[in-house]
Amino acid sequence: MPLLDVSEIFTDPDFVDCSLVCYRQLQVPDDDNFVANAQQPIPFAGIVTIDRSMQAKRMAAGQNINGAILIVTQFQLTEGKPGYDADIVTYQGANYRVTLTDPYLAYGAGFVQAHCELMDYVDGQ
Repeated sequence: MPLLDVSEIFTDPDFVDCSLVCYRQLQVPDDDNFVANAQQPIPFAGIVTIDRSMQAKRMAAGQNINGAILIVTQFQLTEGKPGYDADIVTYQGANYRVTLTDPYLAYGAGFVQAHCELMDYVDGQ
């Protein structure tokens, strides 16, 4: 498969979601060297699939709902690097934190595959 270039499919409007927004988390130290994140919204496009379906874990202390999506895109998402915290992606009204990125070079130049964990569950989304 390394010779298969699917970059044309990954940019096809039938597959790509153009409503994605990345909140780049620039880490800015204050006068006391405590770091706070400054968010910069950046619209981007990518193909979104389910990485792990929504799951409700019921425990004595309460309920925890989690899930994950997988995004394939040419936009260079990051799970964190020097000076930056992990990107936060908004997809269909929910926020997901990028937890892992893999190069997707075998299928076309410049693509990354990003695993994103649900941050905040909103009922019905």
